[in-house]
Amino acid sequence: MTTDQIFRIQVVNREQEFVCAEDQVLLIGMERHNASSINVGCRGGGCGVCKIRILQGEYETKRMSRAHISASEQEQGYVLACRIFPRTDLLIESDHYLAPEESSYQQAAAQLSAS
Repeated sequence: MTTDQIFRIQVVNREQEFVCAEDQVLLIGMERHNASSINVGCRGGGCGVCKIRILQGEYETKRMSRAHISASEQEQGYVLACRIFPRTDLLIESDHYLAPEESSYQQAAAQLSAS
């Protein structure tokens, strides 16, 4: 029988916290504890909605799309919550996703569906 370590995740800008097992990505750990500290999108790294910044602590990452996290951002602690595993307690900041600007086609489609 193996015992996974459990780590405390503090989300400073939301004044919330949850715990996450070492074998769970942060986003799944949050959802399993019915927390809503991090925005949820596709859960697979394709959308970038769960972009957060690690302020303190150690973690391990799966591969992340450079479309959502540049090398420079990663060096500054930005990651996708669906792609990281905690290795210590973490202090994080959520809400770093910036939606791309809509194209004129998308704007026109939105206006048509609103009418």
